[in-house]
Amino acid sequence: MKLYDGGRAPNPRRVRIFFAEKGVPLPELVPIDIARKEHRTPEFTRINPSQRLPVLVLDDGTALAETMAICRYIESLHPKPALFGSEPKEAALIEMWNRRIELGLFTAVSAVFRHSHPAMAELEDQIPEWAEANREMIDDHLMLLELQLGGNRFVCGDQLTVADITAGIAIDFMKPSRVPLPEDCVNIRRWHGELSARPSWKA
Repeated sequence: MKLYDGGRAPNPRRVRIFFAEKGVPLPELVPIDIARKEHRTPEFTRINPSQRLPVLVLDDGTALAETMAICRYIESLHPKPALFGSEPKEAALIEMWNRRIELGLFTAVSAVFRHSHPAMAELEDQIPEWAEANREMIDDHLMLLELQLGGNRFVCGDQLTVADITAGIAIDFMKPSRVPLPEDCVNIRRWHGELSARPSWKA
């Protein structure tokens, strides 16, 4: 297998952290420089027509794009620890929270970065108004996470799941997006500090 990787970009990090939490060695890494637009070359476009990272290319040539598709594939090969859950209710709750975070906080922070950061000016048709609209929604998404973490060590209980990886990367990505984490998010700060101390978070 080969993993086409985008360095510190959020989705490539989610996949590398997932591998680390599973205790599975990373496959051969193929670095793709997003700043140099290597993801838009004809060679990479043949691998992933959507021109996004990461992409896991299997030994038979199958190209798996989309972060969650890659993570689910790895989970199916290596079921333990079960980062997507092992029982029906647990799996449903993890799916629910991962989607809430991915479609909410993660997407909003990403939109702010993509449509306001100077480094993205040559990569995106930036719409500043869209960045501001998403910036205004972030506090509501944070409050949802803050309330959930008020009664749980991790997002879905006592064990780290894929929902924590998605949420943790979203919080990390707030810094380059120039979105401050409110001081009163005490539960998020406690939880994020614990995540950041895990060896996987250096992946």
